[in-house]
Amino acid sequence: MERFMRVLKDINELIMFKHSVFALPFIFVAMIVASHVQNGSVWFGWKLLFFGLIAAVSARNFAMGFNRYADRDIDKGNPRTASRPSVDGRIGVRNMQLFIAFNGGIFVLSAWLINPLAFYLSVPILCVLGGYSLFKRFSPLAHLVLGLSLGLAPIAGVVAVSEYIPLWAGLLSLGVVFWVAGFDLLYALQDMEYDKANKLHSIPSHFGKEATFFISKLFHTLAVLFWALFGWAVGLGVLGWLGVIACAAILAQEHRIVARDFSKIDRAFFTLNGYLGILFFCFVFLDRLGA
Repeated sequence: MERFMRVLKDINELIMFKHSVFALPFIFVAMIVASHVQNGSVWFGWKLLFFGLIAAVSARNFAMGFNRYADRDIDKGNPRTASRPSVDGRIGVRNMQLFIAFNGGIFVLSAWLINPLAFYLSVPILCVLGGYSLFKRFSPLAHLVLGLSLGLAPIAGVVAVSEYIPLWAGLLSLGVVFWVAGFDLLYALQDMEYDKANKLHSIPSHFGKEATFFISKLFHTLAVLFWALFGWAVGLGVLGWLGVIACAAILAQEHRIVARDFSKIDRAFFTLNGYLGILFFCFVFLDRLGA
């Protein structure tokens, strides 16, 4: 039992399961809004809840597993990442390959059990999720590819319920794209010098700290703008708009914290961004529940 618990701990450290809080709320925002539009109710059924969770978790496991697998050579030389299980030998290459294949298969199977469109999109989605790990080797646009990876979450949610992609889902997705890309820029500042020394491509290593702060603020402004357009497109009420305002306030606070004391990047990255998704979901859920 002790060995089993140690393996689970290593896997959790590999995939950082707690970071699921970034994408999951937006999947369910899309699902409750799609259900409300289609059926007049926020409840989309137990089947979609179950397979939606399985698909979301397996997709994220695939993405994180592939990222750690592909980045072994990069992470090995970086003091910040050298103790990851994928680098220090706690999880071997063969086991990582099996983990990636297993979760990719579970994702495709879950999508097949949801509906045909979800199934047809499942493999392209996995390609995008894996592509992020390769982009930093040749393009500073890797931050936006990471944003796209999480931005697919609301698209997947609406496809699961409605089996098509309405305009409002695209607006919600674009908000997630720029939100994630914006906070990834701030997080990437920690590796700016390492990226320069190892010829890795990131916006901080190409353009420097001040430009990165500016671009991150621009991306977060666009995120709030797209969420506002989403609110307009679906006719959010007062509670829904309070959710958009809360997101704007959280992002503003994130930038204040990082600008004042960069050593608190973990607080800005994990805590505030975790709250953002959950709060947005709660406000939209209550808004649609009363609509």
